[in-house]
Amino acid sequence: MNNVEFASTGVQISEMCLGTMMFGDRCDETESALVLNTALENGVNFVDTAASYCNGKTEEILGRLLKGKRDQIFLGTKVTRSTDADWILQSLDESLTRLQTDYIDLYMIHWPREQMNVTAMMEALNKTVVAGKALFIGCCNFPAWLVAHCNAIAERNCWAKLINNQIPYNLIERGVEVEVLPQAIAENIAITTYRPLLAGILAGKYKPDEAIPEDSRGSTDKRIPVWLEKFADGLRKYHAFAEERNLHPAQLSVAWLRKSEGVTAPVIGVSSARQLAASLAAFDYDLTDDEYEQVNGMFDTAVKEETGGNYPNLRRMTTLIAK
Repeated sequence: MNNVEFASTGVQISEMCLGTMMFGDRCDETESALVLNTALENGVNFVDTAASYCNGKTEEILGRLLKGKRDQIFLGTKVTRSTDADWILQSLDESLTRLQTDYIDLYMIHWPREQMNVTAMMEALNKTVVAGKALFIGCCNFPAWLVAHCNAIAERNCWAKLINNQIPYNLIERGVEVEVLPQAIAENIAITTYRPLLAGILAGKYKPDEAIPEDSRGSTDKRIPVWLEKFADGLRKYHAFAEERNLHPAQLSVAWLRKSEGVTAPVIGVSSARQLAASLAAFDYDLTDDEYEQVNGMFDTAVKEETGGNYPNLRRMTTLIAK
C-alpha cells in the first residue's frame, strides 16, 4: 500500500481510505474488527466515518475497536444535519465521546445546506482546530466555488481552511471533472472519492445481459436497471477489458480512480474482510496511460456543454497554471 501526502499538511496517509458506513449495519462488530485489523495489517491508516452512520452506532463501534490503535490511524468524521455553528461544536464533542478519543484528524461538513451562514460555519470549524479537537477541516459534496468562497473567508480572518473535499466519482458519475478536480490540483486540496463501484454496477454485481437477483439491492433500486440499460455497451467492454487482464471489475474501477489526476484516496467501504481483500488487490495494479484512456472511452459519461468557444475545455483543464 502506497502512502501519499494529505493536501499540503506533510502528513502521510494510505492511498486507500477505509470507509466504515457498513460497520453496525451489514457488518457486525466482530466482522468490523476483522476488517479494521486486516486493513491495518495491509498498510491502510486512513479511516473515514460519520456521525450519521447508523445513528452514531458506527462511531461507537470504532471507538471500541480503536483502543490501543488510535495513534496508527488518520481518522476522519463528519458533522451532519446542520451547518450551524453551535451544532458543529456539539456534534464534534458527541463524536469524540463515541469514538473515545480526544481529537479527530479530519473534521468535515457532510453536506452543504441552503441558506448557510458560511462565515459562522468557518469560524466554528476554526474553533475546533484551535481547541485541538480537530487537526484539519474539510467538506463533502461541495462545488468548487463554495470551497473557494469558504476558504476566502477563512483567509481574511486567519482561520483554518478546508483542505479536503469528499465527492462521488467513478466512470459513470464524472461531473466533478469540471472545476472540482482542477481546483483541487491548483490549490492542493485533497480529494477523497466515494461510490467507486456505483452501487455494484462497476463491480460486476449486475450485468447488462443478466437478470438482476431478486434478493439484491438492484431489485429495489430503480437506478440500477436504468444504468444497466443506458451503459450496456460500455459495461460489456469494461468487463472484457478486466477479464483480459485477470482483474476483478471492482479492481479495475479502483485502478482507474487511482490513475485519475487530482484524486488523493478512494474511500472503499466493505461489509466483510473478504470484500476488503479483493479491494486491497486493486492497489497493486497500475493502469498505463493508454489503458486509462481506453477505459475512459468506454462510457459516454464526460459532461458535455454547448458553447461557441473553448470554455468547456478551460473548465476542465489542469494545465493552465504552471507547477
